[in-house]
Order: sequence, then C-alpha cells, then structure tokens
Amino acid sequence: MLSRSIFSFCLILFLSVQVFAQSSQYTWWNPQSSAFPVVEGQAWPKELKNPYDRLPARAEKQVRDVVWNLSNQSAGLMIRFRSNSPDIKIRYAIGGKHALPHMPATGVSGVDLYAVSSDGEWLWCAGKYAFGDTITYDFRNLAPNDNYHKHGREYRLFLPLYNSVKWLEVGTAAGTEFVPLPVRPEKPIVIYGTSIAQGACASRPGMAWTSILGRKMDRPLINLGFSGNGRLETEVVDLVGEIDAKVYVLDCLPNLTIRPDSKLGLTTEEIKKRVINTVTALRRKRPDVPIVLAEHAGYTDEAINAQSKHYYVEVNEVLKDAFAALKSQGFQNIYIIPKADFDQTYESTVDGTHPTDLGMLQMADGYEKHLRKVLHEPSGEFSTTRPVTQMRELHNYDWEKRHSEVLDLNRKNAPSTVVIGNSITHFWGGLPKGPRAVGESSWNSTFGKNSVNMGYGWDRIENVLWRIYHGELDGFKAKQVFVNIGTNNLGLNSDDEIAEGWKMLIAAIQNRQPQAQLVMMGIYPRRQQEQRVAALNQRLSQITGEANVTFLDPGKVFLKPDGKIDETLFSDGLHPNDKGYSLLGNAIKPFVK
Repeated sequence: MLSRSIFSFCLILFLSVQVFAQSSQYTWWNPQSSAFPVVEGQAWPKELKNPYDRLPARAEKQVRDVVWNLSNQSAGLMIRFRSNSPDIKIRYAIGGKHALPHMPATGVSGVDLYAVSSDGEWLWCAGKYAFGDTITYDFRNLAPNDNYHKHGREYRLFLPLYNSVKWLEVGTAAGTEFVPLPVRPEKPIVIYGTSIAQGACASRPGMAWTSILGRKMDRPLINLGFSGNGRLETEVVDLVGEIDAKVYVLDCLPNLTIRPDSKLGLTTEEIKKRVINTVTALRRKRPDVPIVLAEHAGYTDEAINAQSKHYYVEVNEVLKDAFAALKSQGFQNIYIIPKADFDQTYESTVDGTHPTDLGMLQMADGYEKHLRKVLHEPSGEFSTTRPVTQMRELHNYDWEKRHSEVLDLNRKNAPSTVVIGNSITHFWGGLPKGPRAVGESSWNSTFGKNSVNMGYGWDRIENVLWRIYHGELDGFKAKQVFVNIGTNNLGLNSDDEIAEGWKMLIAAIQNRQPQAQLVMMGIYPRRQQEQRVAALNQRLSQITGEANVTFLDPGKVFLKPDGKIDETLFSDGLHPNDKGYSLLGNAIKPFVK
C-alpha cells in the first residue's frame, strides 16, 4: 500500500512539473490587462458591462431581453497583435451553450487566427483545438518572419460568433516578441442585421460574411447582427446612430418577412414604415454617412418551393417602395443592393436560409462590390491597383504608427501642401518626423512649414492607394498635392501595371482633393534603372495629360550628360544626400504655390 501511495504521489508530482514546465515555456497576455483598447468591433468600449459585449451596459434597460442576451455574444470582435513566435496558443472560457444544431462548434464557440504578411497579403493559420471548460487552440510551426526583418508579422484573432467570452489569453513562446496593437482609429463599417450577419452558419468566425468583408475592405467593422431579431427597432436604431460610422449597412429583411406563423403581426405598410423611419433617424443623427439597404438574399430552395420565393419577393418589393419614397423626399447618399448581387445558389446555404462558407463568401463579394462604389475605393486586377498595407520596415519606423501620426497631424494643423512618396520623400524632412532628415533645410525652403510629409519607407503604389482610401487626404482642403511613387514597384511590376496603378491613384486623389492642384512627379532616376525610369516617366506624362493634372520631372537634376546618375548626389544610388535633396528642391520650388 505504501509503495502504491508513493507511486501515486510521484506520478502527480511529475505531471504537475510537466504542466508547469509547459506553461513556463509561454508568455501569456490577457487583453483586459492592456493599457489601451485592443478589442476591435466594439462601439462603446468604455461603457461595457462585460469585456466582450457588443452593446453598452445601459442598453440592457433599453432593448428587449433577447437582443441584450445576443449582444453578449462576441460576433465580429477581433484582436490584433504582432509577434515572431513560431507557436501561438489561445485559451479562453465561454458562457452559453451550443445554440444552433446546424452550425459547427468551431463557428459557435471557436476562434479563428489570420495573419497579414509584411507585403499586406492575408494568410490563414490552422490550429488544433480542444473544447472543454477551458477551450484551447494551438497554432504551431508558424513561419515566424517574412523576408524583411525578424520582428514577425501582424495577427488578427476573430472571436466566437454565437457565444460570450468570459476571459481570454494569448500565449507566445517565451523570449519571442509580442506587441498588442490598438484598435484602429478609422470610422467603422456598421452592420445591423439578422442571424446571417451575426454569422450563422459559418464553419469558423473568420468565415462570417461580415468578417470576410472586414478583411476585403481592411476596415474596422461593427457587427450588430442579432439572430432572429434584426427588426429595425427604434431602440436599436438609436444605438446604431450613436456610432460615427464610415457607412451604415441595414440587412434586416430576413427577420421581417410576413409569415402566417409569425408573432410580429407585420404588414407591408409596417415594414415600409420601419425602413423609412430607420433611414430618417440615422440621417438626422449622421447627415453625411452613406446608408446601404440590402435586399433579402433569398432562399435557396425557391426553385422547388414557391412559398419561399413569395416571402422574400414580397419584402424586397416593400424595400424598393421605401427606397423610392425616401429618394422622392430628397434623401441623398442612400443605396440599395439587389438580391441578384449576393449570387446565392442552391449550394449556398445549410438549410435554405443560413449560408455555408461558400454562401458567406458570395455575400461578402456582393457587399464589397457595392461598398467600393459607395466609398470610392475601387480595387483592380493588378497588385498596383489593390490597396494594401505593408510592414517591410521595423528597424527605422513603424508604418501603422506613421499613418496614425499623419492623420493626427492633419487634424491638428490642416496642411496646404501635401507631399506623398516613399523613403526618398520620407527621409527628406518635414513633419511628421521620420527616422532621419537628410535635407531638412531644403524641405523647408521648398514646401514651407504648412506642409505634411506623407512619405513612407518601402512604399509602393498600392500602399499609397491604401493610405488615401484610409483617410490621409480627408478632412481638409490642400492647395497642392505632390506625388512621387513607383520606384519600389520596378522590381515587381511591368510598366503596364505601374501605369494602371498611377491612373487609379490619380482618380483617388482627385476624388478627395478636387480643389487641389495635383502634381505627379516622375520616378527619380536610380542606379542601373535610368533608361526604364525615363520611359516610364514619358508614360506618366501622357497619363497626366489625359487626366488634366500637372506633370513634373525634377529627378533629371540627378543625371549626368550621358544619362547615368551622378553618384555624388546619392548615398546609395537611390536615396539623395543633402546636396541631392537641395538640387531636387530647387527643381520643384518654382512649381510650389
């Protein structure tokens, strides 16, 4: 008996040591310990009853109980962080049960991890999971870095769609880098809808159409989808109107169909009234925010069930009538998405109503198509025409932080002169300050003090496009906008692709700063690329002529009579030294107002 007891004690001690050793190999972080907000998707982060709620605590007394309970579920919430750990662990506890028998547990209660490469490309991480009182996800053997630096990449963790999160921790390998990222300051896309918007029946949180749309548009998104309860109710609409949104999306028709077994007692007049009242209330609070009304996407058994077709056709006709009435009353900046654009087929749903992952992707595609038009954010086929972020440099500066600094500077002191570019502009001078200012005096004498330096090291055309789409030219009226971009595309893109990127960039700038003189400057000559740069600049001069904007080729000051660069004006064959910046500034100065 004694030997058995000793054996049992030793076994317990061994297992305890093993558990401690395993835990000590990781550093754990709880988002609730952060000194700044890190849970994205919450419109009222300072008013929450529970840390992962979607509505403010005061809403408990304002909305129906079922809506309040659904708001405790973490649909649409997302946490960003940066790490170079090869292994990432997530552990958390949930409150609630598996409510939907036709939805996978990984969608109801699971998490979903995505990464963003240093070139702005989306990557998905497959993890091994275990469901219990504490749910765990292990993401192992992740390539810790891209090819630019050793500081890892950005990760985005999507939280459960149909359960509430009690607590959550992120674990990274001890000794590796981990940096929580703050909630992005941009205005969010705000979705008010039904179970389909909440995420039923996605296989995992990242496959809800709202999550897919958030990635496609690369914007913060507030998911106010309430399963079975997207009813355009005044109490909820009032809360929606409190959010300073980039755009409002109303997708409530699936919960407003007129059925014999419905307890709502709806009529076509009542539905029309709710639509009109909702748009009116939002427009009263937010006069300039676009409002998008979505038609019912339909039921995928409609070909064999005539009654199903009747239900959605009826409410879609009501929505069209309401939309026409609103337009006749003078409402502007409101839009409608037709059913056909959601492209739902007989393969698109689990049960005729709730989308599969395929259906979710089709829904997101339909929304992206329209929102890009509404927000004037087109995306093309070439990499130069698809707006993306980048994180190629973390030794000298943080790209996302500089974006925030530019937005903050523009708010505090509206610039009259904007200079957009890559590292050549970044390292010249001006504000916000870069890691170095090689030609500070020539910057000041060229552009003056009321200018902003929107140069970012390693930037390409597509990165500038993202920055313009995300607010760097919003909220002020400049006199002039100077642009020099494209040198970092030379090794990756054809001349045709670079030209298409320039065209899209010009249109984006003209849309946001129509009163400003736009000056497109040719790519500056660089070592062993002089001939190609000259040909591209000739092409840019033609593009600017067609777009009726100014073209300037100040980089010619760097060339010797034989057409090669003068190495004495550069530090590395690409970046000018102080003398080079002085000559460049003198060439630009006569064109500055």
